[in-house]
Amino acid sequence: MNAPKPLGKVNSYRDLVVWQKARSLATEAYRLCMTPSFERHRGLSDQIMRSALSIPSNIAEGDERGTNKDALRFLLIARGSLAELETQLSIAEAIGIIPRHMVGQIAAQLDEVARLLGGTIKMRKAREDEGE
Repeated sequence: MNAPKPLGKVNSYRDLVVWQKARSLATEAYRLCMTPSFERHRGLSDQIMRSALSIPSNIAEGDERGTNKDALRFLLIARGSLAELETQLSIAEAIGIIPRHMVGQIAAQLDEVARLLGGTIKMRKAREDEGE
């Protein structure tokens, strides 16, 4: 049985895979909102962009706060923003403004970021429990 590979040293939030994947998701959401199908739906488009931007931003802010408690709090906020984004994209799909070929791609990114956020939150909660 192979031992898990040690993770590389984390010098900043930029080294966190969860931040990198959340940043990619935000970039893809922005690109999506710049497609012609979103032109008449500025309110929804703006909300999607704000939610998407909030995810990596909160991961970064929490990590830079320097305490596990703050990092955990901001990770939970990022998870809330991810749920908002997923809801908004679901509505955009339901009303037919997301191009069909984009639905699966962005759904896969959402799932990956959710999984990574969940694991990071679990790890931070375990650290918090150890500190009690």
